Formats: sequence, structure tokens, C-alpha cells
Amino acid sequence: MDRAPHPLSIHNFRAFWAARLMMNLAQYSMMLLIGWQTYNIARETMDTGAAAAQLGLIGLLQFLPLFFLTPVSGWVADRMNRRAVGMATVALQLACALVLAGFTWRGAMDLPVLFTIAVFLGVARAFNGPALGALAPNLVPPAVLPNAIALSSISWQAGMVAGPALGALVYARAPAGAYLVSVGLFALALLCLATIGKVPRSAIPGAQHPIAQMVDGVRYVFRNRMVLGAITLDLFAVLLAGSTALLPVFARDILHVGAQGLGWLAAAPASGAVVTALYFSFRPLKTNVGPKMLGAVALFGVAAIGFGLSRSLPLSIACLFVGGAADMFSVYIRQSLIQLHTPDPMRGRVSAASLLTISASNELGEAESGFLAALIGPVAAVIAGGVGAIAVVLLWSRWFPELRRARTFDPPEAARRSELPEQTMQEKLS
Repeated sequence: MDRAPHPLSIHNFRAFWAARLMMNLAQYSMMLLIGWQTYNIARETMDTGAAAAQLGLIGLLQFLPLFFLTPVSGWVADRMNRRAVGMATVALQLACALVLAGFTWRGAMDLPVLFTIAVFLGVARAFNGPALGALAPNLVPPAVLPNAIALSSISWQAGMVAGPALGALVYARAPAGAYLVSVGLFALALLCLATIGKVPRSAIPGAQHPIAQMVDGVRYVFRNRMVLGAITLDLFAVLLAGSTALLPVFARDILHVGAQGLGWLAAAPASGAVVTALYFSFRPLKTNVGPKMLGAVALFGVAAIGFGLSRSLPLSIACLFVGGAADMFSVYIRQSLIQLHTPDPMRGRVSAASLLTISASNELGEAESGFLAALIGPVAAVIAGGVGAIAVVLLWSRWFPELRRARTFDPPEAARRSELPEQTMQEKLS
């Protein structure tokens, strides 16, 4: 029996990986800078609570496009050229970076501009995530898909580590230059995606009307309890315990470490995630995947509580590092379960549903954190979120025993056949 190739030995996956890395470096640099500029502009006329609410509004404005466009973006990822869709979304983000650079260079940046760009970035991510998420499994053999997911996560988390640090470093010296760096990175991502060759994939079986196909995707998610449980676990845990939106508040008004300290705080969770993803890219997890995912989410909640209580920069960084490592542990398991439990014709629509929950837990979580911080204070908001994440783990282990009982990534073949849409099964029998 031939040994399965390493994902990085496959040209198409190498190009995909490099494109994701460049794109994530640019994205997370921009996201940090948008939050920093929003909070500082707001603080010129608002108190801490009201300024924190503006951070929440930024998160909400990025989430709403994903909420309304998810059914369409998932259908687009399954019906159209996934690489071309990904390239179009990268080009849109490049244009947003150019606009931000121009307004920053002229000294004309204000909240309406930042809010408008947040909406366009939300639109780009609504189509980018399903297209590239569904493309990845087509680039490697199924046997090495968990390794490929870990490597893809490294590009994502490396962007989260280096992107904010790079953005903060350049912004301190040349604010507009920080956005121009993102422009260059997006351009490199476009070039990498352009080198990906023809990728085979399955046609959508069953109903051919676009609306019916979108409904099939939603129905599949709700019928497959493994997929539904994995998606919603992340949704509610990170929705409650996410604290990234409040990092500018902690950097300026609680830890008093300024923009440079903000860069360290923003890089800490991604650093923990990179270490975890790098380990799994060489030593993929094989046993007791469900219980380990639940334990990782609980640890994520504990780390959030520790961050909320900390008044020391090193301790805060350590808590964020542990939280990022725990989050990556659960992400690795969740994405592997979702991809391997989903047939290829459904992957775009299921990836869109997964992206919606990820965005809900991130962008909507940022909105929740910002608004809650305005009501009860940032420290209490973070601690309450950590407690809530632990409660979610306890509830999901009871409501979704499939997660607790999952021992490996591979679903039984009979279960996979039974989870296809009804029309697909009828076609197979006819």
C-alpha cells in the first residue's frame, strides 16, 4: 500500500496554503487597526463604555452581511468556480485596504468610513470562507485531509499572530503604510490563487432550483447531528467567551500598555493556536476526538476567566496563549469532523453554514462583548463569558451525545449514505 503524500508535496495545496497565509496576514492586520482607530476616535468624544460599544458595532456590521448572504454564498461555492470566487473576494479586500490607506494618509479617517469598510469586509468574507473552505478538500486525498486542515489552520493562525504584530509595528511609524502592507499581501494572495490548476469536484445532485439547493444545505446541517453539534458548540462557546474585541480596552485603560502592548495581546492567542496546529500537522489526532474537543472548549473558557482577572501583561498574554491553543485544538477536531462527515456536493453550503456560526461567534461575539462591556464593564463581561463557555460544554455533552461518543474522525459509510438529501438517494436508487 502506497504511503499517502504530504499535503505540501501537492502544488495546488501549496499555492492554496500560501494564498491563505498572505490573505490572513493582511486581514488580521486590518482588523486590529480598524478596532484601534475606531476606539481611539470614539474616545475623543465618548467615555470608555460608549467607546467599547462602537467596537461592538464594528463587529455587528461585519456579521450582518454574512447572516443575510450565507445561503447565497454557500450555493455559489457549490455551483461556481471556487478559486475564481476566492480571487474576487481577495480583490475586494484589497480595495478596502486601499481606501483605508487613503483616508488615514489624508488624516480624514472617521467612524462612518470605518463602519462602511466593515460592511464591505463582511461581504467579502461571506463569499470567501465557503469558497476556499470547500476548495481545500478538493486539493488533497481524503486520507491526508486532517493534516491539510491542520496546515491550513497554521496559515490562518500564523496570520493572526504576525498580522496584528506587523500592523501595530508599522502603524506606530507610518499609519497609512500599515494598510499599504495589507494591499501588498492581498496582491500576493491573488497571485498564489491564480497558480492553482483545474480542480475536479462533484456536481450538485438532487434538486436543481437554486432555492431548493440552498434549502437542501440547511436541511443537511440540521439532520446530521454530528455536524450540527460541532458547529453550534463553537458558536455559543466563542460567542460568550470571545474577548478579542475588548483588547483595545484592556490595552489602553486596564493594562495601560498602549499600541505596542495591544500587538502582543492580539498575537498571543494566535501563537498558542499555531503551536497546536503545527503539532497536529505532523501528529494528527486519531482517538477520542469528541471528548477531547469538549475538554478543549472548557479550557478555552477557563483561560478567558484568567484573562479577565489578570492585571499583569505577561499573565494576560499567557492566558490568551492558552485560550488560543485550546481553541485551535477544538477547531482542528471540529473542521475535520465537518469535512469528513459532509459529501463534496454539500461542502460549499455546509462550509457557508459553518462560516456563519464562526462569524456569529467572532463578529457577533465582538458585538456582544462590546455592548455587555458598556453595561457591566469589560472585566465582568470577559469573566461572565468564560463561565458561559464552560456551561455550554456541559450542556452540549448532554444534548449532543454524538460528540461525546466520537472516537475517530471517520463516519460509518452507512451513516454517510443516510445523511445525503432525500432526492439524492432517490436518484441513486433509480
